Amino acid sequence: MSDGTAPGLQLVLETPLGKLYRGDCLDLLAAMETASVDLVFADPPFNLKKDYGEGINDALADDDYLAWCHKWLAECVRVIADGGSIFVYNLPRWNVELGHYLTELGMTFRHWIAIDIKMSLPIPGRLYPSHYSLLYYSNGKPKRFERPRVPIPTCRHCGGDIKDYGGHRNKLNPDGLNLTDVWVDIPPVRHRGLKRRGANELSERLLERVLTIASAEGDLVFDPFGGSGTTYAAAERMHRHWIGIELGDTEPIVARLSGRTHHVAAPGRGDAGKGSNRARPTASPDHQSLF
Repeated sequence: MSDGTAPGLQLVLETPLGKLYRGDCLDLLAAMETASVDLVFADPPFNLKKDYGEGINDALADDDYLAWCHKWLAECVRVIADGGSIFVYNLPRWNVELGHYLTELGMTFRHWIAIDIKMSLPIPGRLYPSHYSLLYYSNGKPKRFERPRVPIPTCRHCGGDIKDYGGHRNKLNPDGLNLTDVWVDIPPVRHRGLKRRGANELSERLLERVLTIASAEGDLVFDPFGGSGTTYAAAERMHRHWIGIELGDTEPIVARLSGRTHHVAAPGRGDAGKGSNRARPTASPDHQSLF
């Protein structure tokens, strides 16, 4: 694979486990070997008509946005090894379409995971939106699958169990409950002291769970939309190899993986501009405006 010598690609960081590039994810994907990746996690821009500065278009026509998504999805599927997996994080509106396309590409549907969101806003004439969609597909039978357990829910006031489990509480697994496809325990990253950039940032808990479910130590993880580097940070800590790329500013990622602090700019300007310079969408906006 290219080390940044291909046109439009720049290698900006290399660790013993991973490489981070700046440039267009489609250019990097074109340089990657077929069937070389064990897990892909993709959090693409959501095409919500946000203003992220001159030269970045987050207001594509629906067909243009989906056509661009089809390009990088097809390339991601090409690089996934037999038994590997892909997770795609997006609005339900888009993931309905993207899931259908993954099926057309021959991928095997595993789950539609609902990620409960906090502090969303109601929209007139519609049901109150309360979840993000996380698609989970595999290339045939997954070679890695671990079903995590989650703590038994307790009352935050009294500390007691919320449910009595039909009187069989003593028979529950001491390690907790089986994880379902509705995740209510993923905290949003909103506090300025915790954020590494102005736009949205995924919780490391989300990536830790994804990597736990569908990868093992030594596997290769690819994230085509670097953002703040959450995937790469989780991969480093969990001893996965990784490849990443970001179209916009990579300094928040480099600082994060280097253990340095990074000044967070105000939301709405100077965003990471995630995506492809062919289609020019940008990074996901703040969570409160996602639907």
